Amino acid sequence: MQVVAGLCASPDHKLPAFKRFHLNRLRSTIRQKMWLTKFLLGAVAVYAGVVALMYLLQTHLLFPARLAGDSKPGLPDAATYLEVNAPQNVRLVGMRVKPANKADANTPILIGFGGNAWQAQNTAEFLHGLYPENEVIVFHYRGYGESAGKPSADRLLSDSLLIYDHVQKTVGSERIVAVGFSIGSAVAAHMASKRPLAGLILVSPFDSLEALASQHYPWLPVKWFLRHRTDTFVDIQSVTAPTAVIAAQLDTIIPPQRTQIVRRVIPNLVVDVTVAGAGHNDLYGKVEFREAMVRAMNEIQAEIDQQ
Repeated sequence: MQVVAGLCASPDHKLPAFKRFHLNRLRSTIRQKMWLTKFLLGAVAVYAGVVALMYLLQTHLLFPARLAGDSKPGLPDAATYLEVNAPQNVRLVGMRVKPANKADANTPILIGFGGNAWQAQNTAEFLHGLYPENEVIVFHYRGYGESAGKPSADRLLSDSLLIYDHVQKTVGSERIVAVGFSIGSAVAAHMASKRPLAGLILVSPFDSLEALASQHYPWLPVKWFLRHRTDTFVDIQSVTAPTAVIAAQLDTIIPPQRTQIVRRVIPNLVVDVTVAGAGHNDLYGKVEFREAMVRAMNEIQAEIDQQ
């Protein structure tokens, strides 16, 4: 204790050389540790802030309803608007586009689910252009277009069942094919797992939102803070309807390995096409994509005709 007191009280120049050396070394070590501690605390604070920000923004990142805009493409005159009342008095608005020619009893109705930046009009127009002989029904997701409420994965999945039941009640068709694009593929697969379908077309499907988010953000604790969940990997395993998968070879939004996991567990895969040289967004403009979509519907129609 006397030695320590002497060190603290005595000026450095009065200390022997070896004591000054050790004292300076001690001070340097303390300064380094203090700097490292401050750096680590700052890094932890920044990381915690980023995690908190991502937690708060995740709904907007997954469901950018504002980015979808209010574009209203020119739908045919035969298009009519539909409404479904969801729980909590949420009104869902959709549209029904009748076929160019009168369809026979074996021609299925298509229910479409677009990507997270698509409005229902865009999806309906796109499907009608691909399949003019089929009736097309598409609803805005919650919080999109004229539909009320706020979007969430759980609500999109549960709303798909309401839409199916509404179509069955109002149209009465026993032959329904669900077509899902990107995040809409998860919605379509969920519908197929809970309701009988004549066919299923999945464009850029992925195994789960958790797995997809984890791959894009490996530095985030996705498992703990993700509030939106879909699980196509589980849903698709109970689907016996003829299923088509169409994906992009160079997709960076939904990496091919996420689609491959889904592809491996589909019980009745009738069409499996990966469009070479295509990315997530330019896929839709490829001739090979349109050909694959037509082929998918033809394969599904062939199975329907054999029943």
